[in-house]
This record gives sequence, structure tokens and C-alpha cells, in this order.
Amino acid sequence: MVANLCMLAVMMVAVVLCSFVASLIPGRPVPEVVFFVIAGVVVGPHCLGIVSSTLGLDLVSRLGMGFLFLMAGYELDLRELTGKMGRHATVCWAVSFGIALIVTPLLGLGLDQTGCAAFAIALTTTAYGTLVPIMRDRELAGTSVGEVIESYGAMGEIWPVVAMSVLLSPSRSLGANVLVLAAFIVFCVLVAVRGKAASELGSRLSRFLHENAESSSQPTLRATVALLCALLALAAVLDLDAVLAAFAAGFILRHVIPADHGHRLMDKVEAMGNGLFVPVFFVYSGIGIDFRAVGENPGLLIGFMALLLLVRALPLLASLHVFAETRTMPTGEKISAALYCTMALPLIVALTEAATSAGAMDEAMASVLVCAGALTVLVIPVITSLSVRAVAAHPVEAVHEMAEHPHHVREIIHEHHEHAHEMAEELLEERRHLREEGVHLSSADFLARRGELRRRRRRR
Repeated sequence: MVANLCMLAVMMVAVVLCSFVASLIPGRPVPEVVFFVIAGVVVGPHCLGIVSSTLGLDLVSRLGMGFLFLMAGYELDLRELTGKMGRHATVCWAVSFGIALIVTPLLGLGLDQTGCAAFAIALTTTAYGTLVPIMRDRELAGTSVGEVIESYGAMGEIWPVVAMSVLLSPSRSLGANVLVLAAFIVFCVLVAVRGKAASELGSRLSRFLHENAESSSQPTLRATVALLCALLALAAVLDLDAVLAAFAAGFILRHVIPADHGHRLMDKVEAMGNGLFVPVFFVYSGIGIDFRAVGENPGLLIGFMALLLLVRALPLLASLHVFAETRTMPTGEKISAALYCTMALPLIVALTEAATSAGAMDEAMASVLVCAGALTVLVIPVITSLSVRAVAAHPVEAVHEMAEHPHHVREIIHEHHEHAHEMAEELLEERRHLREEGVHLSSADFLARRGELRRRRRRR
């Protein structure tokens, strides 16, 4: 007990310091969860050796993962997911998964069939649970990019979770996994429907929860935690992935609790989860990363990061160009949305944990994949910064112009270079103005909100 408390204290001190360091970076392009993972590596057994894996910390970490995906599940709107963009997002994910299944065996990683499936799923994931607070902090909700993330990002997390539950459970056959998963989903839907019916009938329990929601006993929050723990326990008994159970808890809450009460409840859930459990989950995930294993296989590290962009980002970008509802989006917004949807850190942590538990992946490869997932969150802002200049330069138009006027190549290059320079200056100017308002603007946010920022600037 004493050891667990001391290690938890070290982890929380690291969390506070990480939040402070993340706030010092101009534009805050790197989410603080990356620093949490790095802190886990530093204090973990492969570095300083202050924190190690224990049953008590493992339980706190599991609850942190539960809170993270519960909050993401609550944000899901089934009407949007089953709409046109949601269907197209499903098609896009299926294409990415198909490409990943073809490419993975060709890499020569020495994985069995289950291991190849796990690696392929990892290449198609989106960290929607992490993107939700980022979207809120960066005011992307309601923008074109925000709408794309809500559909494509959500499907990029839902379908990998389903695939994990079906393909990464070695204790049952594929058909049995499908049946158990279907039964679990039906159970959750029935709980949501019956819970809604009980609420509408004004049952005594429902009245008690709503009438005392703001009291010191916080019965609604306690009921939420009870629901999460019960579904996590049920998923463990059925050998299903814990992420699926947490998503289901969020889904049930959204359909049982009225919207006005739901927002107040989620504020409390976020305070509880983000104050302790979620940061501990990310730090605890980092203690399992062995940098020596990562250093021994740099090719896999770089290759996985490149494959994430090729397998997930490029099909998503092509999808935004093809389908009518997103075809008219500016190129910069499409690039920003595709890059956001390539962030995959927390789900890769859950996936590698499931794969190593199933014996389909060793700890060394899991360390490389988690590290690569964290690095993508660092690299993507850099790629987005380069994209700002690339978008402004209009390289495709420049090539056409040079082909039509080969004697004016120098002038054409200079003109497009000036356009790129002007957009870079525009980004710096917007950053300066918004910094005065206490808002940090990253390159990805600039691409995502450029039209809105221009309108705001005209009103100044």
C-alpha cells in the first residue's frame, strides 16, 4: 500500500510538471498526453526505476482508460454516424484496413495471423478520445474540420475497437467472438432503451438521481462510475476489450440522461477523470516502453509512422476529395482533418496491451508501436506547419503554369513562393492576435479555421 501511494504521488507530480511544460510551447501544438507518456518512460523501470507495474496502479490505469473512452462514447451522435458522412467514414476505414491487411504480411515482422491482424488494426486507428478535448480547446467544433473529425475520427476508433474484440481474443473461435460481441451490444442497447423508458415513466430511482444530482452525495456521478465499473467487469468476464465497454457506457449515458443534465454530469466526469485517472493511464502506459528495444529497431519505428500516414491519412484525404459533402472543402482543411485523424496514441496503447496479452506480439514490438504512436503526435504538427506553406504555394497550379509557360519558370516559382510567404506571415499575425486573447493557435488549427479567422479579422 505504501509503495503504491508513493508511486502514485510521483506520477501525479510528473503529470503537473508535464502540463506546465506543454503550456510553454508556442501554439501548444503537442497535446500534453505525449508528455505524460514520456514521463512514464522516465520514471519507469527501464529508466529511473521509481515506478513499476503493480496491481493497484494497474486498476487505476484501467479506470483511466475507461473514463477516457466513456467521455468519447458520450460525444458520439448516432444520427451523424449513420448519416452520409458517417457511412463514407466507414468505407474509408474499411479501405484503410484492407490496405493494412495486405501490407502487414509483406513487412516480414515474423508475426502470426493474430499478430498481423493486431498490427493492421494499429495502422487504422484514430485517437478520437484524445481529439475530443483538443477540438474543444482549439474551438474546432462546428467547423468543417470538426465535422470531419466527428465522423471519420469516431469511425476510426469504433471499428478498430470492434475488430480488436473479434480478432484478438484467443480463447474463442472467430464465430464465437462475433456472437459474444453481438450479445454484448444488444445488452447495452437494451439497457439504454429500458433506462430511457424508466426515466420517462418517472420511476422513484430516476427522480432521486435527477432531484439530488447537485447535492453533496452526487448520486448521478456515483451511478455513472458504477455503470462504467459494471461494464468493464462484464467485458472482462466475456473476454472483450475494455475500450468497447467504456464506449458502451458513454453510449448508454447519452441515451438515458436528458441533454441538460448530461452536460453538467459530463463536466463532473471530466473533472474526475482528467484530474486523476486519465493522466495516470497515460503515464502508466509509458512505464512499459523500453527505449532500448526502440533503439534496436529504428526501422520499425520510422516505418510504422510512415505507414500510419500512408494507410490512414492518404485514403482519408482521398475520401474527402471524392465524396460530395466534403469535396468543396479547401485543401488546407482537408489536410488538417486527415492529419488530425492520424493521431492514434491511446488506442494503440490499448491494442498493444490486448495483443501482448494474447501472445500475438512481444513487449519489444509493443514498445516500438506505442512510441511511434506518441511520436506521430509530435511529428504531425511539424508536417502541418510544412503543409501551410505547401498549400499556400499551390504546387499543382505552379506545375501547370510552368508546363504552359516554360520560359517563365523563375517568375512562376517566385510568385508562388511569395504566396507561401504571405500565408506564413498571416499565420504569425493570427498567432500574435490570438495570444493576446489567451488563445494558442497551432498550424493545424490555422488550416482548419482559416476561413473563420479571416472573417474575424475583417470584423476587428
